Amino acid sequence: MIGSNPFTELTTLISPEVMQGYVVVMFILVVGGTILDMIHKKSAKYFFANAEKAQKQRVRDVGAGEKISIAVQTVAVDVLTSAEFQNPNRRIAHIFKMYGFVSFIITTALLIFKYPTAGANTPAVVTGLWHLGAASICVGGYWFFFSLRVDVGSEGRRWHQFVPADMFIVSLLGTATFALLWSFTMGSGALNWLFFVLFILSATALFAGVRWSKFAHMFFKPAAAFQKRVTKADGSRENLPEVGDLSDPELQKKFPDIPEYMGNNPGYMGQGIKREAPRHF
Repeated sequence: MIGSNPFTELTTLISPEVMQGYVVVMFILVVGGTILDMIHKKSAKYFFANAEKAQKQRVRDVGAGEKISIAVQTVAVDVLTSAEFQNPNRRIAHIFKMYGFVSFIITTALLIFKYPTAGANTPAVVTGLWHLGAASICVGGYWFFFSLRVDVGSEGRRWHQFVPADMFIVSLLGTATFALLWSFTMGSGALNWLFFVLFILSATALFAGVRWSKFAHMFFKPAAAFQKRVTKADGSRENLPEVGDLSDPELQKKFPDIPEYMGNNPGYMGQGIKREAPRHF
């Protein structure tokens, strides 16, 4: 239950060292997957190229003190409150997932590395936050998955139609859901072990699938948000050219991927409407 440490029960068959080794391997897979994702998508190269371009277009210098202030604003607004989401429902759902995930990851590490055999002596706040974190992921995740993930009118996809980018939310929801079911059915024999196996499979897919999911984006977004604020402060953002009308034949000649983007997005509003280029993070 909420006040129990499920990993203590697990030590009867799996040693704490094995559990700790699994966590270490998952951490290595996240780091490796993120690096591979950066290499494949050339994210770092693109980021620094844009930063260099903005540096040349700035109209004023931003000092170290101002950059520290911008970094604080980025953390307080863009990271901690997910200000990038204009849709309030999407923003709230994301906050549920984000804080739930952070709580779940931290407390999992504590339960496995510090209190694997503590049993009833495990601090109630740790076990409580582990269960609360998983529940928070489920609230925000299922809300997003069934209600906000797909706007059928604009994307033409239903909730059961998957794309590679959905791997993150599906594996995250599986990890949190089966973790709770595993904990709540502790002592139920085969059913409990079934939920444990599904929990491990989901967690492995979540952390080992970083290269193919949107997991790595969480590391890029704070840096992108910071850079966006800096370019606004030094004036280089205002000097960037407008994208213009995506239906303009001349623009489509210059950027051949535009027709494919419009064709794959039935919700595109049509001719003569100026829009920003799609953001892929």
